[in-house]
Amino acid sequence: MTKTARPSKLVDTRIILCGDNLEQLPKIPNESVDLIYIDPPFNSNRNYEVFWGEAREKRSFEDRHASTQAYLDFMRPRCVELHRVLRPEGSFFFHCDWHASHYVKVMLDQIFGESHFRNEIVWCYTGPGSPGIKQFLRKHDVIFWYSKSSTKWTFNADAVRIPHHEKTKANYKPGLEGSGFMEADHVIHESGKVPEDWWNIAIAPRSKQEYLGYPTQKPLKLLDRIVRAASNENDIVLDAFCGCGTALRAAQDTNRQWIGIDISPTACRVMAKRLRDECGLPENEKLWLSGRGFIVRDLPWTEEKLRKIPPFEFENWAVIALGGIPNKAQVGDMGIDGRIYPISSMPQSSGKAAGELDFMDVWYPVQVKQMDKVGRPDIDKFEAAMMRERRTKGFFIAFDFTSEALREIDQFFRREHRIIIPLTVREILEDSLAKKLV
Repeated sequence: MTKTARPSKLVDTRIILCGDNLEQLPKIPNESVDLIYIDPPFNSNRNYEVFWGEAREKRSFEDRHASTQAYLDFMRPRCVELHRVLRPEGSFFFHCDWHASHYVKVMLDQIFGESHFRNEIVWCYTGPGSPGIKQFLRKHDVIFWYSKSSTKWTFNADAVRIPHHEKTKANYKPGLEGSGFMEADHVIHESGKVPEDWWNIAIAPRSKQEYLGYPTQKPLKLLDRIVRAASNENDIVLDAFCGCGTALRAAQDTNRQWIGIDISPTACRVMAKRLRDECGLPENEKLWLSGRGFIVRDLPWTEEKLRKIPPFEFENWAVIALGGIPNKAQVGDMGIDGRIYPISSMPQSSGKAAGELDFMDVWYPVQVKQMDKVGRPDIDKFEAAMMRERRTKGFFIAFDFTSEALREIDQFFRREHRIIIPLTVREILEDSLAKKLV
């Protein structure tokens, strides 16, 4: 990648923006983005706080829009904004499934113009079906591709060619011009063929490292093909419904600049972790300014905003802010929302023989309540959880605590010699935790 802090003079790149994209997109200048890909979930904006496979959030994810018209009303102003920020020779890809694809096509024709429609790409995949089904299995999504211009757009055919079948190559002979193979007047390219408008690409493999458990996670190979085909190196790629960040990963891997937007603080943090872990890209303001890192902006680091986010988002934020790991199952969590593994418990050497996983039993429970005043009953429940799990130290996070709650914490230590550290949101935001975490 070009070692410059800001390849565009108009817009910052290598940046994740947390918030409603209808509020974030106006910050992006007109005609400043080369490629846009979006995969918006067919559910309400307020229910887009979906996190990897947890029962309560899956139910939220499945809480669909009241009607297709509500979904279109939600998407139309966002697509108008996305059209505005797209460069004259840029491309726009809208990924959707059967819920509203036909209506989305009509809407995009109105916004971009019918003559700007390039392809209806059908992404085919396989997987298990439901028993007793009374219809054909739904095993494809649709991706609508539009260009800003009706005459000129980026399409890198050579970057996305796929190998010919051996039988196909065997039936052809070298062409006279030496550029491929031919039979009669039919010529095929030596290095492969340009994919048709149906793509047989496997879904994100659940048994491999790529799969993060996100309900609508798309395979990296799918996004890699779109990014390579419709943009050039150092072009700017925008995903305004980032989810788990596959489009950003594809852009980073192919030396593109990128901008991500997502309303979920949890998703933004997971995206950041993915970029750090999988791409080796540091999350650091100074390195970002020198062109060697990325940043996350507009996370809800205020008490006012944190009071308004969904409870499970608040729980994830609080646990992650302490350096802990949120629970995968938030239904029936038995009074524990996350765990902190102290650095002192980490093994000094690696390998099974060195007891690499022994430290997993050394952890501190974290309980989180999105409450103004945590009372004595809440502390009692956490004490029971600590006793059940045989933990000697735990953390309780809330906006504040009653005097009765603090008194019980003190009595619990005197009675059981177990420590509960009460932490307020203000203390976390002010980064005044060091003296309380020892």
